[in-house]
Amino acid sequence: MIQFDHVFKTYRNSEEAVIKDVCMTLPSGQITVLIGPSGCGKTTCLKMINRLIKISSGTITIDGDDILSRDPIDLRRNMGYVIQQTGLFPHMTIRENIEIIPQLQRQEKTAITRRTSELMEMVGLDEAFLDRYPTQLSGGQLQRVGVARAFATDPEIILMDEPFSALDPITRTQLQDELISLQHQLNKTIVFVTHDMDEAIKIADQICILNRGVLVQSGTPEAIMKNPADDYVRQFVGRNRIWSRPEFIRARDIMLQDPLTAPKELSLYKTMDLMRGCSVNSVLVVDARHHFAGIVRAQDIRRQTDLNQPVGSLAVMPAVWATPDENILSLLAKVKQTQAALIPVIDDQQQLAGLITSSSLITTLSQQYINFEEAGLS
Repeated sequence: MIQFDHVFKTYRNSEEAVIKDVCMTLPSGQITVLIGPSGCGKTTCLKMINRLIKISSGTITIDGDDILSRDPIDLRRNMGYVIQQTGLFPHMTIRENIEIIPQLQRQEKTAITRRTSELMEMVGLDEAFLDRYPTQLSGGQLQRVGVARAFATDPEIILMDEPFSALDPITRTQLQDELISLQHQLNKTIVFVTHDMDEAIKIADQICILNRGVLVQSGTPEAIMKNPADDYVRQFVGRNRIWSRPEFIRARDIMLQDPLTAPKELSLYKTMDLMRGCSVNSVLVVDARHHFAGIVRAQDIRRQTDLNQPVGSLAVMPAVWATPDENILSLLAKVKQTQAALIPVIDDQQQLAGLITSSSLITTLSQQYINFEEAGLS
């Protein structure tokens, strides 16, 4: 874990700090994306982690150890570092570029060779590239080599400074996908700098948004899109960006949180009165602990001759229900498959958490078009 604790950075020729009292935690085994406009301080924060830029005040610790207690050369050699221009040495072959740090660490030659082969396979490059020079490779191939070199010593921490920003969209998408796949396999602590919110949302476990050296908000992509801290974050994220990732829209976000319910013991007569008073044609039946027991419709009650019997005797479990964390894509698939007009939301304890209706789904889906029209984008 990397911890920033009240970190400032000020340059001698500037009266204003470029990094101002930043406190943030970058969890181990996750991808944390630092994002913001040009000049916000994201690259400065990244370079302070490996001491390429000196902290003015405050502390940065790695697993509790102050980075200032470490030899800077040793610190950097034990971190992977990938930058936009790859940073490959043009006079060295691809093999020499990948193996330079392991050789400086005096690792065994056969182990270095084996590791290089593994790395080339890992980043999807043929070993025939090892004897070529950087000028003989495309931009996408060079970035793959840069990633391979960053992983050469199997470091726990990888720093990536806008590594894909200069690439064409197709290659950039491919490398983003490959990075996500690698992270699932290796669980490294990756700090990734970008100015592209789409990229951040796609790859990040955690996003830290900076503005003029200040950490404005940090959290999961889902949390930030749903609950931006202020107008700056809201504008930076984009009000309709949540629709680019509909899997972040959960049942809990769109359900009716207090639907009409009736206890199992309530008579059919009183249940019918309850439904008339609320102008509904169905009711959700629950037990004393609010466990969901089923749905009863008005038409089912009208067929009964004994209206003194408990409503629980008529309760029928629906064909489909949802969990609070189920996303809207799954809900739409259920509605399409079953034509269900009502979808109860049931939590892990089998308690009724809420209700999704076909009309609430339509309202949610139509809201994105209303927002687009309000923004003048229609």
